[in-house]
Amino acid sequence: MNSIIRPMTPKDKNSVLEMMRVFYASPAVFTNGSDDIFRTDIENCINDNPYLEGYIFEVSGEIQGYGMIAKSFSTEFGRPCMWIEDIYIKESCRGAGIGSKFIDYIGEKYPDAILRLEVEEENERAVNVYKKNGFSFLPYLEMKK
Repeated sequence: MNSIIRPMTPKDKNSVLEMMRVFYASPAVFTNGSDDIFRTDIENCINDNPYLEGYIFEVSGEIQGYGMIAKSFSTEFGRPCMWIEDIYIKESCRGAGIGSKFIDYIGEKYPDAILRLEVEEENERAVNVYKKNGFSFLPYLEMKK
């Protein structure tokens, strides 16, 4: 299966919305989100928001999943930081290396950036993919409001 990675476009809105609903209702994510938030995220991905980029994974025109990255700056390393916010791959397409391919794609697109992501430790399959790609856990504090 030769997947391609391409930028999200307006024609992807409904497909991405459906995938986000599945992803955010799964044990892989602690928060449920809402359709309003999902639509805002998608709009920001397709409207050249300088802080968020959205990507589609597909083969022969069939969407396999999506990914989103958020841009920031790491003062700790003095370089841009790309946060891999979402990687969702449809159940039927998992295990084909799409997640690893996306991580490589972002690393090649932003070679001087630090790559970071948030993952729920209970999501063992995702954790294994990320560790295989050189990621390790970092402790951090989060303000609860």
